[in-house]
Amino acid sequence: MHMCIQRIMQYLLLVAGFLALSFPVASFAANPDKVEFKKEGKVVKTMSVDDLRALAPERSLEVFEPHERRNWVYRVLPARAVFDKVFGKDWEKAREIIFTALDGFKPSVPVKKFLRHEGYFAFANGDGGLFTLTNKLQNNEVATLGPLYLVWDNIGSKELLETWISDMPYQIKTIDLKMKEPFPNMLPSAASSEQARRGFDHFRTHCVACHTINGDGGGKAPELNYPESVVEYIKPEYLKRWILAPQTIRYNTPMPALAEEISNREKVATEIIAYLKAMGDAKRAPPENPEDTSR
Repeated sequence: MHMCIQRIMQYLLLVAGFLALSFPVASFAANPDKVEFKKEGKVVKTMSVDDLRALAPERSLEVFEPHERRNWVYRVLPARAVFDKVFGKDWEKAREIIFTALDGFKPSVPVKKFLRHEGYFAFANGDGGLFTLTNKLQNNEVATLGPLYLVWDNIGSKELLETWISDMPYQIKTIDLKMKEPFPNMLPSAASSEQARRGFDHFRTHCVACHTINGDGGGKAPELNYPESVVEYIKPEYLKRWILAPQTIRYNTPMPALAEEISNREKVATEIIAYLKAMGDAKRAPPENPEDTSR
């Protein structure tokens, strides 16, 4: 009997050791509820959603949920109030705020947008249900939204509805305040055409959250300029179609089309391609350290 108990204990210890190797303690300690706040890449604070709820007044907010094409209610915290508490009022002097999501989505939102419009951090569904949505733009993928989801008081706002695709990141894990241009490697040269410069503005608004140019940008989708520019291996007519209606070229692609709400979509796509062509003559090797913006 004693030997049986001893063998059982040895077996349990062996299983416990296996589980410890398969699921390291660090993976449990890394709390997905935590959000890092940074300034120029340096951590200022790391806070849980409950910590943030203690900083700012929460409320229910009805928004147009573009991923599901319907109105929806979330429990939210006002973004400006959160920034005031975490960064102090100096955040208003910054240029951009970069949000990094768990899946690599990395939009850069101008600070002036937060000063001009009401942005909020959603942390729960208004009905108390699962904090998820079905992303109809990406093959009806069911996405978890936490820890935070940036939403806007967008009902009735044409401007907010046109730019939502890159300015409504979910699964936010990092919020980084940038005082200067965050993506210097993707700037077009001064000699670039007006069309290419407008294309750069469109690219920054609609594409940079997923794609990189010379290593600058999001980490969710392919690099588009180095070592070969996308315009060198995809014909312009197909590239335009890929931007406007990617599902007509590749079935079940996760890439969303340029938002239907955008005015002059075809013109915007043409100008994005003009920018990509201009950058084809300005290739630079991506930096080894993606956080290094001094290059």
